[in-house]
Amino acid sequence: MDLNNSTESTVPHFEINTSSSSRRSISSSQSRASRGNSIREVTLGDLGSKPVRYGSRGGDSEGLSMSQKEINEEDARFVYINDPVKSNEKFEFAGNSIRTGKYSILTFIPRNLFEQFHRVAYIYFLVIAVLNQLPQLAVFGRGVSILPLAFVLSVTAIKDAYEDYRRHRSDRIENNRLANVLVNNQFQEKKWKDIRVGEIIKIKTNETIPCDMVLLSTSDPTGVAYLQTINLDGESNLKTRYAKQETLLKVPEKETISGLIKCEKPNRNIYGFHANMEVDGKRLSLGPSNILLRGCELKNTSWALGVAVYAGQETKVMLNSSGAPSKRSWLEMHMNSEIIKLSFFLVALCTVVSICAAVWLKRHNDELDYMPYYRRKDFSEEGEPDNYKYYGWGLEILFTFLMSVIVFQVMIPISLYISMELVRLGQAYFMIQDSHMYDEASSSRFQCRALNINEDLGQIKYVFSDKTGTLTENKMEFRCASIWGIDYSGGNAHSHSEEVGYSVQVDGKVLRPKLTVNVDPHLLQLSRSGKNTEEGKHVYDFFLALAACNTIVPLVVDTSDPNVKLVDYQGESPDEQALVYAAAAYGFMLIERTSGHIVIDIQGQRQRFNVLGLHEFDSDRKRMSVILGLPDKTVTLFVKGADTSMFSVIAKALNMNVIRGTESHLHAYSSLGLRTLVVGMRELSASEFEQWQSSFEAASNALFGRAALLRKVASSVENNLCILGASGIEDKLQQGVPEAIESLRAAGIKVWVLTGDKQETAISIGYSSKLLTSKMTQVIINSNSKESCRKSLEDAIAMSKKLKTVPGVSHNSERSSGAGVAQLALIIDGTSLVYILDSELDEQLFQFAGNCSVVLCCRVAPLQKAGIVALVKTRTSDMTLAIGDGANDVSMIQMADVGVGISGQEGRQAVMSSDFAMGQFRFLVTLLLVHGHWNYQRMGYMILYNFYRNAVLVFVLFWYVLFTAFTLTTAINEWSSVLYSVIYTSLPTIVVAILDKDLSRRTLLQNPQLYGAGHRQECYNTKLFWLTMADTLWQSVVIFFIPFGAYWDSTIDVSSIGDLWTLAVVILVNIHLAMDVIRWTWITHAVIWGSIIATLICVMIIDAVPSLPGYWAFFEVAKTRLFWFCLMIILVAALIPRFLVKFLYQYYYPCDVQIAREAEKVGNLRERGAGEIEMNPVLDPPQR
Repeated sequence: MDLNNSTESTVPHFEINTSSSSRRSISSSQSRASRGNSIREVTLGDLGSKPVRYGSRGGDSEGLSMSQKEINEEDARFVYINDPVKSNEKFEFAGNSIRTGKYSILTFIPRNLFEQFHRVAYIYFLVIAVLNQLPQLAVFGRGVSILPLAFVLSVTAIKDAYEDYRRHRSDRIENNRLANVLVNNQFQEKKWKDIRVGEIIKIKTNETIPCDMVLLSTSDPTGVAYLQTINLDGESNLKTRYAKQETLLKVPEKETISGLIKCEKPNRNIYGFHANMEVDGKRLSLGPSNILLRGCELKNTSWALGVAVYAGQETKVMLNSSGAPSKRSWLEMHMNSEIIKLSFFLVALCTVVSICAAVWLKRHNDELDYMPYYRRKDFSEEGEPDNYKYYGWGLEILFTFLMSVIVFQVMIPISLYISMELVRLGQAYFMIQDSHMYDEASSSRFQCRALNINEDLGQIKYVFSDKTGTLTENKMEFRCASIWGIDYSGGNAHSHSEEVGYSVQVDGKVLRPKLTVNVDPHLLQLSRSGKNTEEGKHVYDFFLALAACNTIVPLVVDTSDPNVKLVDYQGESPDEQALVYAAAAYGFMLIERTSGHIVIDIQGQRQRFNVLGLHEFDSDRKRMSVILGLPDKTVTLFVKGADTSMFSVIAKALNMNVIRGTESHLHAYSSLGLRTLVVGMRELSASEFEQWQSSFEAASNALFGRAALLRKVASSVENNLCILGASGIEDKLQQGVPEAIESLRAAGIKVWVLTGDKQETAISIGYSSKLLTSKMTQVIINSNSKESCRKSLEDAIAMSKKLKTVPGVSHNSERSSGAGVAQLALIIDGTSLVYILDSELDEQLFQFAGNCSVVLCCRVAPLQKAGIVALVKTRTSDMTLAIGDGANDVSMIQMADVGVGISGQEGRQAVMSSDFAMGQFRFLVTLLLVHGHWNYQRMGYMILYNFYRNAVLVFVLFWYVLFTAFTLTTAINEWSSVLYSVIYTSLPTIVVAILDKDLSRRTLLQNPQLYGAGHRQECYNTKLFWLTMADTLWQSVVIFFIPFGAYWDSTIDVSSIGDLWTLAVVILVNIHLAMDVIRWTWITHAVIWGSIIATLICVMIIDAVPSLPGYWAFFEVAKTRLFWFCLMIILVAALIPRFLVKFLYQYYYPCDVQIAREAEKVGNLRERGAGEIEMNPVLDPPQR
């Protein structure tokens, strides 16, 4: 995640960098003066109809904050402090009871059925069951026809009911927790669910906040409360919240506290709050630092008092409790098209039967009265006989059609849906249990948060990755500094350093920082020399700024030695923590912070600085500042921020050599992949401070537009700064990232990195992660206008076309990446994307970027990340995956076909919005190349097998209808028809789809090109579907006509030959499955052969029931040799064509997977090496 280093380049350019290191510029000399207001509105179909703002200004805060809007009477909530009756008098606010369950006892059945019937196939089977209830259409027993649908609905309903029961149980525990609430001037225990808006609540240390409440007072004399928000956003660092001085000294038990809070209506923004409070005739402004949110825990504070403003479902945590958007897999969406084809095929079969029946009825019209199996006339009554169950020629044809639909209904496999759910559950279990994706550092396993897109992991073509915290560790370490134009890194940020532990004595105890920092010996000596020299003065001011200009909270932690304490610096930004630890290592140790002052130990002397004002970091200013009252009574402003935001406010009269030297060092640090910040200061005169103070108080108490006014006040004082220097912080690459990116690219996956870092930093990380190589031609686009972007893109497209014809430039060096893309890398900045994504230029961008194997986007806003993903999704049928670790990656993760969250240092926002979550980027290789390949291969085979399995039975029934006067009688027992998809054949396909492995993990990792099978859709495509149907047709002909011919002149009854067909179909489809199993286990053996045995037992039980038709039929026919001979001939004749085709195809046209499988079998894969196994190129599918 990249928030603090969203710096901007100063020189717009478009460059082509070749492997010979030569660099030439192509026009683009426009100024960037207008960059600050580069905001565009773009509507993307995938983002909905709401206009989405892109650009580094404001885009990342879109939709977050009512805190920056005006509160008018209509949009305000009025809360009367300590008066819940009056607060709820006009509007009955929500109670504090929460409910995360979806159903109640009364609504469960109707609502659950409504949700399940969103699957169109379920409606189809419901219609079939209803039709079978009509006497004219009753083919099967009325109860039997409902069983398949009832079974599927019941299994899903039981699962949903259990999940909802767990939610209700959790809600009950939560709602019955106790809190101390002020009632009649005394604190009494009250259940959370009974808390009302307006009541005053007392929270003790380590207790959880029961509702959103405005802080009134704390045990700390300065009104500070420390919160842990891990339950809210996953961040373990402590946050500070402040009570207003006007309410700080009030004691509820001794005096009545009253007042009015006017706040915004409930909203989802956990980082914003806008309100005003009237107490004792004073109007006070309230912001995010004054509110405690439900779910947070009070830490390092004995107690805190607050008034409830949002309760229950209206609290911010509950408003943010919605999960990731529902996604459907590519296989499932394309499976629907095959189901439609099968539906048309079903209609065709029914039409054939109806037409044949019509012709037959016409031809035999005179014989119908007396035919024993038809008998139109009813002679049971005396007198003129009536028509017996005959409705006329037209209606008979209609009924024949509808009865055909009922008989052939299994053509659409209802069991496929529940089989897919069970298979995905099994696949998810093995992914979660995979020790290769277990992160020991965070003790976290792989998480599968979305079960319906497992197979999409095997078809990913584009990976969009964040940089900070995703490719890097997001554990910042101070490396070097430039102070007053002098570089204190010895020209190398990683040399000339030693690890030093600084400590101070406080009340007889030794205090030392929790973490040590590598320091520069010369700089350490200067920091200890004091401010007697000019150089020492600059060093003193620089480290004082690092120690003071932050929001870090120092916490004292006990150690095993009672005389030694550790200072743990807690803060929301890892960059700030690194800077404060660095300042401590150089002798400027922050040891205390309150809302009004800080205490810093400077080289052994404790000094107190009054904090007169603080302007926090925001994405518009890209800097933060603090105003300190120094011990010598002077007032000084310290500022730190991104380079361009700082250089624009540096005093013009400053020594230009210092500025140029600092800029040069910044560029050098960025080239080493370091994150940079610039530090400045200036003294404020008494008049300047008074003017700022009055403006700040007016802005803080403003009823309207407070945030904008505060930014204006900050900008007015943050000018004419004296530059102190710059810092370089290292964010190390995660373990295994270079190897992971190399494997992904070898697999034909295009990796795009979207970061907020400055360009030089991103490029440096690109080289170290092997994302960029020296063989690539870099195309850099930095433009500040639409026309400049157009020219740059046209030049880039022309350059890429020329490179394809340049002699000696190989475009096939990485065959799996596709021809012509291996040598190009596009590097583009956020400002250029503002103009491109807002215009027709996005088509040109995609045209060129599609030819690049690497795209690196620098300084992009969160919604720009989503826009880039949408750019690819809307123009290709390729699968996209987005991976990130922070809140600014959420929109990108939700936009992509597959979203992966990294559970890192930036909280759990990305994880909570993702489909899958893991601890390290390198696990992506195992996830895609191993589990993705397996899941796609298994699921693709299972879907085709289910179509085949059901179609075989339908065709057998169809052939039988053609030889029984089209009367829709069935030879196969109705119970066997029901049990066919439930017991006879369902379990083997589920087990094989969970356990089978076409290749070993080792082979898949050694040969990333094997992942291309998913890109080429080798396991599921239209060609395979029709081949499967052709094979199905042949097998059905063999199953039906061999017994039909063998028993042509016999007196065998329908039930007996029906049992033969039942056993033949079940044994055949199971042996068919066994032929395709690659990795046999005892479970696979048990379910396949066990299903055949179970079928035999079921057939015997059904035929042993006297009340069912065909009593004892199987036992009679099974005594004959002809029965078993027919069964044997059927199996051989049905499977020989399939065996021959598979043999010829694999021998003469083997695919990559088959070649690798053969290499595994002969056991010489290690000797041959992956390079000798020639793989097919991954060709890009057509654009949408």
